[in-house]
This record gives sequence, structure tokens and C-alpha cells, in this order.
Amino acid sequence: MTGWIHAAVLGLLQGLTEFLPVSSSAHLRVFSALLGWPDPGAAFTAVTQLGTESAVLIYFRRDIAAILGAWAASLVSPERRKDPNARLGWFVIVGTLPIGVLGAAFQDTIETSLRDLRLTAAALIVFGLILYVADRSRAIRYAKPISELTFPHALAYGFAQSLALLPGVSRSGGTISAGLALGYGREAAARYSFLLAMPAVLASGGLELLKIGEGPAPAWGPTLLATAIAFVVGYAVIAWFLRYISGNSFTPFVVYRIVLGVVLLGLVTVGILAPGAGPAG
Repeated sequence: MTGWIHAAVLGLLQGLTEFLPVSSSAHLRVFSALLGWPDPGAAFTAVTQLGTESAVLIYFRRDIAAILGAWAASLVSPERRKDPNARLGWFVIVGTLPIGVLGAAFQDTIETSLRDLRLTAAALIVFGLILYVADRSRAIRYAKPISELTFPHALAYGFAQSLALLPGVSRSGGTISAGLALGYGREAAARYSFLLAMPAVLASGGLELLKIGEGPAPAWGPTLLATAIAFVVGYAVIAWFLRYISGNSFTPFVVYRIVLGVVLLGLVTVGILAPGAGPAG
């Protein structure tokens, strides 16, 4: 994937889907296949996520500054360790460990066999249903604020995030589902999901920057264009999404995931799409 138009389209997709529980990596993979373009690859996906994570850094800049300040103060001042923001800083670190360990251990598998379109379709459907069940269960319980987050729950969030190593799961979908199942409110689950993603995405994107322009990886120019588009669109999506879930359920996203997964399975089954590439030939 080296074309400028390809990059612009995929950057738009990345920005539109990164923060919605529909899997941005699945959309990059699926739409590339449908349009007959080569798989953009894990490196391209990781780098364009730097654009959407930059949107998180700016949108939540006050929250992030408060968390970093309190966390740093807690390192030298014992009385600050009970500060909710300091605790949140530690919880983000704890929650990042699972995806860091699993991502490093299974990097080759993630970049090859796990990008099979049949697995992507199955993940879209199965984890869509999980999101639906988690959202329904939240509705009958007290919706906890993120200030009530505990160490075990932070670790559970982390393992949920690590499932997003499989295209089709969705980083936000996995972590939001975990948050809802643990009793947190929709907006609280989403906000923490966005904050938790930052260390892993920034680290992954930084490492993958080294691959851009080498071998089969996309060139610098188109990748930077896609990243810039992802940033602008992603910022707008964050603002809209947080407003939307404050008064609405995740059911529309569940329906969309299931429909996309079923259609994708159908296209692969009849031979229109090859499981590991683009259009079947």
C-alpha cells in the first residue's frame, strides 16, 4: 500500500473507527481487500494509530496532565498515593502490561496468520455479542465512576485490551465491554479505554516507525498523510462518541459488527475474497 489515494482512504477509516467499538484494524484490513488493495499491514496500522492517539492526547490534555502530575508526586510523597489521579496513573501502567507482553511474544503471528479474514469476521461477530451482553448487564446495576477502579479491575481491563491484537476485536470494544461487565458506566468505561490505550499504541507506533519505507512496508509520504487525516477525523469522533454514549446504548454498533462479520464470512465462503489477501483470483 503505497498510493496517496489509498493512504487517504485508510487514514479516514482509521480516524472514523479507532474509537468506536467496531475495530479499526478490521476495517483497514477488510476495505483494502474489498477494493483489491494489498493488506496495509500491521506496521501501517500501528503508525496511523499515532494520529488517533495524538487526538486523545489533545482532547484529554487536562486529564492527562492531572494524572501525570499526581502520579509523579506519588513517587516521592506517600500521602499523594491515595489521590485518585495518582492511582489512575498506576492502573494505566498495570493495564498496559498484558498487551505489551503478549504483543512482543506473538508479534510474528499477529502480523501474519491472525490477519486471516475468517478470524476477523468471527471476532467481529463474537465480540459484538459480548459487547451487547455487557451493555445489557450494566443497565441493571449501579454505574460506577472510574474513580472506583481497583487493581484487579485495571488488570482485567488490560487483558481485555490485549484481545485487540486480533483484528476484529476492537481495542475500545474489548476494554469498554470489560468496563461495562465490571459495573462501570458507559462514559467512564470509554474514557478509561481511551487513556489505557495511549502507552501501548504510542510504543507500538514508535517501534513500527522504523519499518516505514523499508521492504514491503508503505512509504513515508502516504503513511504521514494517513496519520494526519486519522488525527483530524479521530478528534471529531472522540467528541461525538462521548456525547452519544452519555444517553444511548451500544446496540447500533453491535448490529453493525454482526452484519459486517456475516457479510465478510459470506464473501470469503463464496470465493469473492481470499482469506489472506484481497479479491480471490
